[in-house]
Amino acid sequence: MLLLGLTGSIAMGKSHAVRLFRAFGVPVFDADAAVHGLFAPGGAAVAPVLAAFPGCGSSEGGVDRRALGARVLGDAAALRRLEAIVHPLVRAGERHFLERQCRDRRPLVVLDIPLLLETGGQRRVDRVAVVSAHPALQRQRALRRPGMSEARLSAILDKQLPDAQKRRRADFVIPAGFDRGASAAAVEGILVRMRGLKPRAWPLLWMRHR
Repeated sequence: MLLLGLTGSIAMGKSHAVRLFRAFGVPVFDADAAVHGLFAPGGAAVAPVLAAFPGCGSSEGGVDRRALGARVLGDAAALRRLEAIVHPLVRAGERHFLERQCRDRRPLVVLDIPLLLETGGQRRVDRVAVVSAHPALQRQRALRRPGMSEARLSAILDKQLPDAQKRRRADFVIPAGFDRGASAAAVEGILVRMRGLKPRAWPLLWMRHR
């Protein structure tokens, strides 16, 4: 089973790329969706996160992501505490997903991980694809999001590798501008090229990088 790591900076259009992979029948593990589940009422991260960050609970009994984001923004120590809680839970979800897809004899799966390159995740996949768009379009998309501001966007980008570095380190680049056809063609091309590869990441590299 081949593993493709999918990443890209904030508001680059990664969600559209995920929809394209799924439309081609490729299973995708969405790390952001996994975190949403962990923070939802009854989620495995709710109790430890609220113990570490009191006052960040939602009225429904989960974690208020916006309040939590404001708490850790610009505070490296707080961010490390949060990551120490959340990352192992997300990794467990990834492993469960991969084990299930392996049992189903899937030839290829995608791991959608926003900070893949920043966290060394490229060591656990066979190839890396980066979604990229023009910086002006990225900024426009980001600032349309609820609760986003110039200051918050700047702080988020400071935690991410510059897009140019990501593109240099990637095996594939998926353009995500206004031409949706170019995105679809890039995804289809990646699938063709991946078919000729020999799997090396699963399960061996996952045993090394637990």
